[in-house]
Amino acid sequence: MIARVGNIKKNDNVVVIAGRDRGKRGRVLRVVPVKGRVIVEGVNFIKRHTRPNPQKNVKGGIVEREAALSVSNVQLVCPECSAPTRVGRQQLGDGRRVRVCRKCKGVVDK
Repeated sequence: MIARVGNIKKNDNVVVIAGRDRGKRGRVLRVVPVKGRVIVEGVNFIKRHTRPNPQKNVKGGIVEREAALSVSNVQLVCPECSAPTRVGRQQLGDGRRVRVCRKCKGVVDK
């Protein structure tokens, strides 16, 4: 099962619409439905000071990695018109419910 928060799923392309990384685009790496947050590739970097752990083969030092963003600060990018868009729902003829772009009416789920 693919985790989903609102209309955002894992591997969706999104654009950040608020915060210090506004305007950046990236792919959703992880979704945290309980907290309503997403982790986007290449966005919202933080520095973690890590202690070395030889048993787990972890080197110490300052590690940069992506932190979670609130799902309200990202917007889905339509694969057809490549514009940030709101998401609608539609039932196809074969009974599947899919996400659709509100701008171009294109199907987001393939």
